[in-house]
Amino acid sequence: MRGYDQFDQARWVPEPAGNPERSAFERDRARVLHSAALRRLAAKTQVVGPGEFPDHGRHIPRTRLTHSLECAQIGREMGKALGCDPDLVETACLAHDLGHPPFGHNGEAALNELAARCGGFEGNAQSLRLLVRLEAKVLTADGRSAGLNLTRATLDSALKYPWTSAHGAKYGVYADDLAVFDWVRQGSPAGSVSFEAQVMDWSDDVAYSVHDLEDALHSGHVLPAQLGDAEERREVCERTLKWYAGDSSLTELEETFARLIGEPLWPWRFEGSMGDLVALKSFTSGLIGRFCLSAQAATREAYGREVLTRHGAELVVPRTTRLECALLKGLTAHYVMARDDHNANQARQRELIAELASMIMLGAPGTLEPALRPAFAEAADDAARLRVVVDQIASLTDVSAVSLHRGLGARL
Repeated sequence: MRGYDQFDQARWVPEPAGNPERSAFERDRARVLHSAALRRLAAKTQVVGPGEFPDHGRHIPRTRLTHSLECAQIGREMGKALGCDPDLVETACLAHDLGHPPFGHNGEAALNELAARCGGFEGNAQSLRLLVRLEAKVLTADGRSAGLNLTRATLDSALKYPWTSAHGAKYGVYADDLAVFDWVRQGSPAGSVSFEAQVMDWSDDVAYSVHDLEDALHSGHVLPAQLGDAEERREVCERTLKWYAGDSSLTELEETFARLIGEPLWPWRFEGSMGDLVALKSFTSGLIGRFCLSAQAATREAYGREVLTRHGAELVVPRTTRLECALLKGLTAHYVMARDDHNANQARQRELIAELASMIMLGAPGTLEPALRPAFAEAADDAARLRVVVDQIASLTDVSAVSLHRGLGARL
């Protein structure tokens, strides 16, 4: 494959070559696509859970799965345009949220607090753990799971944060997964994010900034007419500055916002008519194209027409484009995630996860999935046993977490 050698296509556990008509990266894509972890994302929160969204039948809010599929479509096209292997980039996009626990980032925060005694919890590190350890596909010679046993280049492309927790709150690997992490990163500059991972990361930003706003418009949480008020726009900019654009200024964000809402496709009204629905789709399609083409053009200007892969280039996203994307995220944050009822619901979810952990630990190993029981029984100490319980909870969906909590509460 152009731009990728045998080193990039190597697997942690060597395997037979397989069908010669399928590339190594096509096999990786198939493994993630058929994984249980990907299917579970269908019942995991993206921004709002099912109970927080009015059911009008026509529009259902994104889940982690639909978001991942949309991210994959964006990443595949953008990666292909820049010379990456499209299957590799698509696989990274499909895999990027596998480690997210029930209840989205709120569940992640709750599990991080719970897991303090075993090194913390981070959704990106959990994604790698699923790919190299927890998913069922390949066993090592001594009978331990090697997860999906993806290629080195694919695993590297799924690492948005290729470092440990020692480098900050966002990280991509736990201490007990360092052996395979070091194998993946062999020959890569320390701290360098692969080009494919950068494409995946930007595709993620584009997908959720645009589509979460679309969901918020459908739900009625965002009312377009509100943004005609300068003070309302200022509040959105303040939220964006605080949550997503700390390197900017309020003045710069306000100026960027004014230009963005001045675009012809901006949806100044949305009442759910067929015309409104068509206009909104044109708006979202236009924004995705705008953000992707901006990055592609700036990257090509920097590197010319050469094939861009692995650690040989940096994705260039113009500052204005990044700020526009941040403002869309700020809109959803301001009108959806910062609502009082949303915050109250999140508090209940955090309590549920803490109680669930106590109940699982109390009844372990019987309260664990059969595949996790040996790890609990063989754990060297309490921290290692806690990590197994965290793995169990992280694998749950929103619905199954509530159901298991109810079931264990009745039994114990």
